[in-house]
Order: sequence, then C-alpha cells, then structure tokens
Amino acid sequence: MNDLQVIDNKQIQSMIHEIRGVQVIFDFDLAKLYHVETKRINEAVKRNIKKFPERFSWNLTDEESNTFLVANCDQKNETRGGRYKNPRVFTEQGVAMLSTILKSDIAINTSIQIIDAFVTMRRFLSSNLLEQNFYKNKVLEHDERIKLLEDSFSTNTFSNEIFYEGQFFDAYAFLLDIFDSSKESIIIIDNYASKELFKLLSKTKKKVTVYSKNVTNDLIDKYKKQYDNVNIKFNDSYHDRFIIIDKKLLYHCGSSFKDLGKKCFCISKIENKDMINDMLYKL
Repeated sequence: MNDLQVIDNKQIQSMIHEIRGVQVIFDFDLAKLYHVETKRINEAVKRNIKKFPERFSWNLTDEESNTFLVANCDQKNETRGGRYKNPRVFTEQGVAMLSTILKSDIAINTSIQIIDAFVTMRRFLSSNLLEQNFYKNKVLEHDERIKLLEDSFSTNTFSNEIFYEGQFFDAYAFLLDIFDSSKESIIIIDNYASKELFKLLSKTKKKVTVYSKNVTNDLIDKYKKQYDNVNIKFNDSYHDRFIIIDKKLLYHCGSSFKDLGKKCFCISKIENKDMINDMLYKL
C-alpha cells in the first residue's frame, strides 16, 4: 500500500484525447501512470483479448497514428525494423477492464483516478456543449429578430390608410412609398389608367406592368418616348384599382389614381396569400 500515490488530475486529463468521437488514453500514457513498460499492458490485453471489444480498446490506424501520435512519445521498446508500432488506445470502460486484469494496488488505484478524470472531462465537454448550444440559439434568435425588424421596415410597413378630402400630397406620397417599397416588380390594375397614373409611375424607377382597358395609344407612345419602365396589358375584367408588390403584397385603392385626395378614400393592404395567388393566376 505504500506504493500508492495520488496523481495530479490535470496531468491525467492532459493525456485524454478524442479519437473517433470517443475519449481515449494511449497505452504508453497508461504505462507511465502504472509505472510499467508499455508492452506489459499490451501483453495483458492480448492474453485477455475477448474482454476488450473495439468499443473498449483498439490499435490506431497508420493515418490515426500520424494525426494523434505526439512527437515525444517514448516507444523505443515497441519498434520493429526501426518503425514504431501503432499505439493502442483505451476508453473509460477499457481502463476499468484493464484494472481487473493487472490487479495490482497501483493499477487499481490509478485506474480509479483515470476514470474520475474521464468523468470530469465528459462533464466539462457536456457543459461546454450546452453553453455553445445556448449561445448558438441566442444568435439564431437574435438573427430572427433582426430579420423581423428588417421586414417591418420593408414592404410590410404600409398597411391600411385613410385619406380625407384635401389630402392630395399625403395620398400622392403614400402611393409613391408603396411603389418604392418593391424590390422586383409592380403590377397595377386600373381600368381607367390616365396621365395622372403615368405621372406617378414616372417618379419611380421600378419596372411596372399596368392592366387597363381605356388607356390611349397616344398616351402610351408619348410616355415610352421618355420612360421605359412601364409595360401595358389590356384587360377589362376589373372595376376597382389594385396594386401588387413583388407578387407578394396586394393593395386595394378606393379612389381612382387621378382623383387622389379629392374625396375621402382608403388604401387597404390585403394579406390573404390565397387571394393574392388567385388574382395573379387570373391575370
């Protein structure tokens, strides 16, 4: 019993490595802790090989040895033809099984300390993983909030708005803001598209498709001589005025575009995706 000694737990932890996703300790490090030659440990394993399935212990491949074998590894007694043998590694269960074979007081006492070190390392890694997952989730939550905030300042900013008689500029500016909120396309449905609408469209650089039945060829020709952002499609299926932004947002305008601000009216946002898709399909 006088030969028993307490080994620094941090020293043992420094000998534990992760290989194949499992925490292991090298045979030569075990030999140092047990105060025996490395070959004695491997001889004991060979004599009891059935007690050491691969989940308990295995020999590293050449590639694993090149990756994990430290340069100061002392295996001079383990050479054949001038080459180092690939070391054997032991999992926590392998160390426990090894202690039952070696049976010496030093081996048993040291194995207990080694297993305690495995447990400490596992707890540390588990705690560290939980902490990483916590901060990862926080980052994802933060990114999601930023996205929602960005969306709130984009096209979703414009909702229902009522304009009263005389609010000519406010209605005009609000409609331009809706146009400018688009990123890809604007579709306007106005059965009586007039020069007032085209004046509005000349203020935006976005590509616009106008569905109408009464727009005159003369007006179209004059507009296209100066601007190239509008495509006209003749359609006589609609009575009310509609605006579709990026094929995702639908607005209904209660006033004709030429009469904005003359009387009280409302611009309403319709968020029903089925209604939007149905309107796009019928167009």
